[in-house]
Amino acid sequence: MKHLCLNLKRFDVPAEMGGVNRIAKGDVWADTIISGVKAELENYRGAARFPMYFPEAHVIGAVAAAGEGSMVEVGCQSVYRGDVAPGVNFGAYTTNRPAAAMKALGVTSTIIGHCEERADKLGVLQEAGVTDTAAVNRLLNKEIKCAIAQGMTVTYCIGEKAEERDNWQAVLAEQLSVGLEGVDTGKVIIAYEPIWAIGPGKTPPGADVIAPIAAFIKEKTNGMPVVYGGGLKKDNAAMLASIKEIDGGLIALTRFTGEIGFYPEEYLEIIRIYMENAK
Repeated sequence: MKHLCLNLKRFDVPAEMGGVNRIAKGDVWADTIISGVKAELENYRGAARFPMYFPEAHVIGAVAAAGEGSMVEVGCQSVYRGDVAPGVNFGAYTTNRPAAAMKALGVTSTIIGHCEERADKLGVLQEAGVTDTAAVNRLLNKEIKCAIAQGMTVTYCIGEKAEERDNWQAVLAEQLSVGLEGVDTGKVIIAYEPIWAIGPGKTPPGADVIAPIAAFIKEKTNGMPVVYGGGLKKDNAAMLASIKEIDGGLIALTRFTGEIGFYPEEYLEIIRIYMENAK
């Protein structure tokens, strides 16, 4: 089974407001994306799954557009580390995203530990004077447990920064051991993000780098699915599909020059290339 995930970040912000949404108005943005891809994704039923992680304001529209039994799995972008519980807390989590609230809206999956989320949590902890490197992973562990308790599947992101490359085994091992402590790992896939290679002007890694890291992750997790989280795109889809240790990828942008952004037909082209070359 291949896992082809889509992280839509804040791509709903219109271009005139500084964003990269050029495909639809906000009230129909999620519907436009799902309606543009769900029919073709049916061709891969039984061979792949397609979690799509939407900004929470668009979850309701995405769930409605996907419909019952769709190949599209509507997800949210992480959950809060606490949750609603009968007789304990009715939902006093202002500004946060409880897993129960997302589940009630129809969400079935979530992405946790993306490098952007990690950076945000690390910044808050550093502002508070916390220097414990495992603290972020402990917070993410709570989020994963909340999501799974609500019946969601989880894409758990791990990765090393440029200054951590010489020590990548220890960095990834800590993110795995702490982040997955006490977790039902049958509900989780791992997304490996080479943070040092993400962004304009960075050199993306090839199979010679990705394969041994994916093998290391599988060894540490007793064979959990591993997807490439550094950006599955048209240019690297065939290469990534050829790596036997990789079980899929995480897509964000589909166009990186000109009118950059996410476009449904370009997303489908990435899927076609990957699945045609998948081992």
